[in-house]
Amino acid sequence: MTQNKDLHFKTREVHAGVEPDPTTGAILTPIYQATTYVQDSVDDYLSKGFSYSRSGNPTVVALEDRITALEGGVGTVCFSTGMAATSAVMMAMLNAGEHAVLSDVVYGGTHRLSTRVLSRFGVEYSFVDTSDAQNVRNAIKENTRLIFTETPANPTLKLTDIAAVSDIAREHGIPHCVDNTFLTPYFQRPLELGADFSMHSTTKYIDGHNVTVGGSVTVTTSENLEAVQFVRNCLGSNMSPMVAFFTLQGCKTLSTRLEAQSANAMKIAQFLESHPMAERVAYPGLASFPQRELAEKQASGFGAMLWFEVKGGVESGKKLMDTLQLWSLAENLGSVESLVTHSVTMTHADMDPAERQRVGITDGLVRLSVGLEDPDDLIADLSQALDRL
Repeated sequence: MTQNKDLHFKTREVHAGVEPDPTTGAILTPIYQATTYVQDSVDDYLSKGFSYSRSGNPTVVALEDRITALEGGVGTVCFSTGMAATSAVMMAMLNAGEHAVLSDVVYGGTHRLSTRVLSRFGVEYSFVDTSDAQNVRNAIKENTRLIFTETPANPTLKLTDIAAVSDIAREHGIPHCVDNTFLTPYFQRPLELGADFSMHSTTKYIDGHNVTVGGSVTVTTSENLEAVQFVRNCLGSNMSPMVAFFTLQGCKTLSTRLEAQSANAMKIAQFLESHPMAERVAYPGLASFPQRELAEKQASGFGAMLWFEVKGGVESGKKLMDTLQLWSLAENLGSVESLVTHSVTMTHADMDPAERQRVGITDGLVRLSVGLEDPDDLIADLSQALDRL
C-alpha cells in the first residue's frame, strides 16, 4: 500500500517505505543499530537482504524506499553526505581520460571535487552555462560520459531546462544527473523530465531541521543503481541508521514546510525589491526573474531560496549579516530556521575570484534561506539591518 504510485505526494511522504514493525507494531521504523546480520545457512545467504551494514541497513533502506516513491525511478542510494552522493555518481560514471559537462554555477563542494580531486586522476571537466542547452551540446566531446546540472543553481538560482538537456544527453547516450537539492521532489522531479539521476543533499530540505547530514541519489535503471551502490560499498560512504531514522521523520513534513517557506520567500523578495539598499534581487517567483517562464514550466513551486546584491560590496554584506538578529549566519540551507550566507567568503570562498565574477557570484551577493518564522518578523529584521548600512 505504501508504495502505491496512485497515492498523492503528501500521503507518500508520510507512509512510503515503512510499515508497522512486525514484532511490536511500532509505527516508526526502528533504528537497526547493528553491524552484523546472522544468516540462516550458507545456501540462504542474504535471504533476508542484509549481511553487513556498510552494504545495507534496514532503517536506511526504508528511507531509500521513501525517496524513491517521491522522486520516481527504480531505486535510491543514501549516503553519509550530499558530497558523498555527488562523488558516487561521478565515480560510477567516469573513468580516467573521460570527460564531464557541468553547470558553470554549482555548489562549491561540487566544483572542488571536480577541479581539485577527480581531475588529479585524469577526469576532464567543462563548466558551461547550462541555462542555454545549446552550450551543453557544444561542450560534448567524444569522451564525454556525464552531464551534471544543478537547477536552481547555488547560489545564483540560474535555471537549466532539464528536459532540453536530457534530450541532448539521450541523443548522445550520455547520462544526465540533476542536483535537485533546492526544489526537492515536491516542487521538481527531474526523472520525469528525462534525467537519469536526481541527487540531493538530504541535509537540506529533506531533513529540514538542522539535525542530520546526508545525501541521496535516485536513478532510473537497475544498471545505474548497481553502479552507484557498488561505489558506496567500496568507499564506505553509507548513511548511518540514526541519520536515516531522523530523516524519515523530517521528510514527513516536506511539502508543508516548503509551501510555507516559499510563501515567506515571495514576501521577502518583494520587500527587498522595494528597498534602496538592495541593488538586485533574484527569486524565481518574481516577475523580474529572467527565467520566470522556465521556472513555471518545469517546477510546481519557486522554492525558499533567494539572493540580493547589497550596495557597498563585501563590507556592506559583512555589516548586514553581523547586524541581523533573526537570520542565523550559517552555511546550511533548507531548515525551518532562516539562514543568511555570504557566498564569496563562505560557500564559494575556494573558487577563483575571476571565475566567481564570471558566473555571477559577486562580492555583494547575500544568499537567504527562508524559514518558517513569521515573514513580518523576518522582514522587520532585514529592514533594520539594511537601514543601518
